[in-house]
Amino acid sequence: MLVRRSALVERPAFHMFDLIEAAEQYPQFLPWCIGATIVSRDDDLVSADLRVRYAGVHFEVRTRNPKRRPEHMTIHLERGPFKRFEGEWTLRALGEDACKVDFTLDYEFASRMVTSVAGPVLDRMANAMVDAFVNRALVVPVVRPVMVVMVPPPEPAEPPPPPIVVMPVEAPPVAAEPVAATLPPEPALVVPVAPESAPTAATLSAPPEPRADKHDATDPRPPDPA
Repeated sequence: MLVRRSALVERPAFHMFDLIEAAEQYPQFLPWCIGATIVSRDDDLVSADLRVRYAGVHFEVRTRNPKRRPEHMTIHLERGPFKRFEGEWTLRALGEDACKVDFTLDYEFASRMVTSVAGPVLDRMANAMVDAFVNRALVVPVVRPVMVVMVPPPEPAEPPPPPIVVMPVEAPPVAAEPVAATLPPEPALVVPVAPESAPTAATLSAPPEPRADKHDATDPRPPDPA
């Protein structure tokens, strides 16, 4: 049996995807699901056990569902009363606050007797599946993802360059121009001149000595021979 349903929803695609992926909440809004347990979950896969009871039909099924948030999730049977049970959810964003939802389910029970009893029930459940999720999306508040911006730590500041030390450079000695030797002036030759002897009183009072070449006529002594 193949079931195909589509719907336009005035809710973001990621919001619808989160409701579809949260199998543990199915009993809150799917009347035919009386129990749900998550077996495993990571970023790429979710596996769950579902217990179904509707119109006298009761069975359990385990599915393994690869996913790619918020666009796509497939449904693969791991355990249950089916010969074939494969499904697919596809979500396409229509702006920031709307999306288109497509649901496909292809199934076949393991026996003809079960098909004759449970087939019509499962058909009604599958056809009502999309409407149930759309109604759920309209009453659950939209939780927008928080954008976390990783700011790299600032790079350590480079140490300041060492101070520039200007070493004084001695200028090379400049050869002095030759200067003509200047001899000191020769001292003036001073010849001491003895002062003339001033005549003394004795000299002035003494009579001049007689000259030897003259003989006083009054002297009785004969003149000395020359």
